[in-house]
Amino acid sequence: MKLIPNIRAAALAGALALAFAGSAFAAMDHAQVKSEKDRIKQDYKVAKDACKPMKGNAKDICMAEAKGNEKSAKADLEARDKGTPKSMYKARVARADADYKVAKEKCDALKGNAHDVCEKDARAAHVSAKANAKADMKSSKAVTNAGEKITEARKDAREDKRDANYAAAKERCDTLSGDAKTRCVADAKARTGK
Repeated sequence: MKLIPNIRAAALAGALALAFAGSAFAAMDHAQVKSEKDRIKQDYKVAKDACKPMKGNAKDICMAEAKGNEKSAKADLEARDKGTPKSMYKARVARADADYKVAKEKCDALKGNAHDVCEKDARAAHVSAKANAKADMKSSKAVTNAGEKITEARKDAREDKRDANYAAAKERCDTLSGDAKTRCVADAKARTGK
């Protein structure tokens, strides 16, 4: 399933956009902010209307995408306006949350172990995106305090990602039994450093 690369690509694109936006867009004037908020509201309305004729899971996915894009756009706007590490963090978390909700909706179309694996993969990508955002925020704040806080933030992020990746890898082993399952779990532990 190509779900996780899409989430990672979106998270990376959002992070890069925020990194380059940074202080260049800080302190937008009130008219710009209002105009952007109106555009975001209109985009959401158009996206929501496009979901109306859909049925079932396709409609759920469409609505999750529409809501996620709206929340993410609002957070991106705030990040561009404020230009602070915290606002940039919130924008990245908003995108990660939106991507996670869409991924979970896509998993609903699956059954059995494929559904469980899909949800674990989505969770791992979500945890990873949030951990990276947190580490980057701490890194930005700690640039003047160099070293110690940055190292701690990166360590925390690695541990969170390792735990989530292990859970997803272990879930894949559930389709196996006996020695094959034992080897699969051992391999998952080795790959994730658990």
